[in-house]
Amino acid sequence: MKVKITMQDIADRLNISKNSVSQALSGKDGVSEETRKLIIDAAEEMGYIYSRGRKNTEEDAGTFVILASEFAFSQRNFFGEIYLSIEKEAAKRNKRMVIQSIDKHAADHLILPPILTDQSVDGILILSHITDPYIQAVTETGIPTVLIDHHYPGIQADSILTNNRYAAYLAVQHLIDLGHTQIGFIGNIPFSPSYYERLDGYRLALYQAGIEYNPVWVFDRAKEEMDYVYDAIQGLDTQPTAWFCVNDGFGFFINSVLNKLGYHIPLDVSIVSFDNGQLSRITTPMTTTMDVDLSYFGRKAVEQLFWRIHHPEEPYVEILLRSNLILRESTQQPKA
Repeated sequence: MKVKITMQDIADRLNISKNSVSQALSGKDGVSEETRKLIIDAAEEMGYIYSRGRKNTEEDAGTFVILASEFAFSQRNFFGEIYLSIEKEAAKRNKRMVIQSIDKHAADHLILPPILTDQSVDGILILSHITDPYIQAVTETGIPTVLIDHHYPGIQADSILTNNRYAAYLAVQHLIDLGHTQIGFIGNIPFSPSYYERLDGYRLALYQAGIEYNPVWVFDRAKEEMDYVYDAIQGLDTQPTAWFCVNDGFGFFINSVLNKLGYHIPLDVSIVSFDNGQLSRITTPMTTTMDVDLSYFGRKAVEQLFWRIHHPEEPYVEILLRSNLILRESTQQPKA
C-alpha cells in the first residue's frame, strides 16, 4: 500500500518547518530560492503532489474551501448565517467559496477531499467540530486554516470563537442581580468545548457571588431531547428558581417541561439561554438569551484567513468575540 506523503514528512526530512515547505511549494515569498529548490527537489523525489508556483495575494483570484460535518451543515439557523457572511466577504476579496461536507466515514478514516490533497485551494475554513484527528490531518496539508466555533490545544490553527466563559458569566450574573441564588445548569459538555466553557462561566459567576455550587441542579451531560429534560426536571426534589441553558434548544425544552409541570415562566422560574436563535423567539414567553453576532463570525474568519496566508510563521491565535445579553420576558426577580 502506497504511503501518503505530507508536507510534514518533507519538513522532517529537511529539518525545517512545515510552514516553510508550504511557502515554497505554493510559490509564496518567505523562503530563499536555494531553500525553495531544495524543498521542491525533495517533494518530487518523495512523490508529493502539489500545484506548482501558486502564489496567494488578496488581489489574485482563487478558492477557499469550507469544511464541516453533515451535522453542522444541518444547523442552518446558526451556521447558515455564518456561511453567507463568509461567502460575501470572500467575494469582496476575489475568492470563490467551495463547500465540502465531511461524513462520518471520511472523518473516522481521515479521508481528505481531493480538493485538499491536490493543493488546489488557497485557504480552509472549518465550521464547528468534525473530529480533532481529522482537523489535525487537514492542518497537516500545510494549507492555511482557520477554525470557526471550535478549538483544541493540539490543533495548530487559528480559531474564531465566542467568548463563552465571559458570556455565560454575564448570563448567570443577570440572574444573580435579579436576586436568584438557586440556579440550575443544563447542557451537554462533551458535545463541544464551547459548552464546557459555558459551564465554567456559570460556576465562576456563582463563586464570585458567594453562592454554593449545587451539583443536584447541574445536568452537564444532558440529552437535547424533550423526554430526557422532562425526566430530569420531574425527578428533582427541589426546583431551582432559575435555569441557565447552554443553548436555545435546551431553553426551549426547559420552558416546555416547566409549563407541563404547572410552573409559570417567569413568575415561578426564570430562564436564560444562549445563541439568540429562532427557538428563543418562539417560546412563550420569549427567552432572555446571549446574542452571538453570526455575521461578524464569518467576516472575522475570512479576515483572519487572509492574514494567516500572508503571515504563515506568526504564532497561532484564538480570537474571542463578545456576546450581548438580550433581555426578554423569561426572567424576573424570584418570588419572595
